[in-house]
Amino acid sequence: MNGIEGASLFFGGGRLSGGPVERLTRRIGDLGDIFSDSEAYARLPVDRVVYEVESHFPVAGGTEGGLFVGITYIHPGKVGQEYFMTKGHFHAVRNRAEVYICIEGEGMLILMNEDHSRVWAEKMEPGSIHYINGHVAHRTANTGSGVLSFGAVWPSDAGHDYQTISEKGFSKILVEKDGVATLVNRP
Repeated sequence: MNGIEGASLFFGGGRLSGGPVERLTRRIGDLGDIFSDSEAYARLPVDRVVYEVESHFPVAGGTEGGLFVGITYIHPGKVGQEYFMTKGHFHAVRNRAEVYICIEGEGMLILMNEDHSRVWAEKMEPGSIHYINGHVAHRTANTGSGVLSFGAVWPSDAGHDYQTISEKGFSKILVEKDGVATLVNRP
């Protein structure tokens, strides 16, 4: 159904519906390369859901000038002191930007430049809008007690480079320290 004119979406009841929606679920067992506390990671059930993504692809991947939309739902939880988070990625076409719009919950958008020398975070709360520049890796962590959900809009030709993050990681991680979400150097 890609490319159908007039396909529309609806966000209601906490889920995306309407036009074709693809759903993806990431469980603890899928995320072994992103958390730094391997002992705490090993204690969690591999089937525990960390986050879910609903996406709508109205054009084919790689189409210049098209847009994809999605909503991510990150469940509350931690691996050791590190918050549940998404895998994180650069865009395969590095100069492609993205926009996140927080719908519910509390979290942090974690950003990192291409040479991994600078990592910073932006607070996510309902109504906050985040512009993610091209050439910047990004991942999102849930720092609250309920589900963190946010919408995303990105170019259909951006692609995702998860491999760089899988191999090198972010140079800082987000942990709870004295009750506060804090970026610290990756151990």
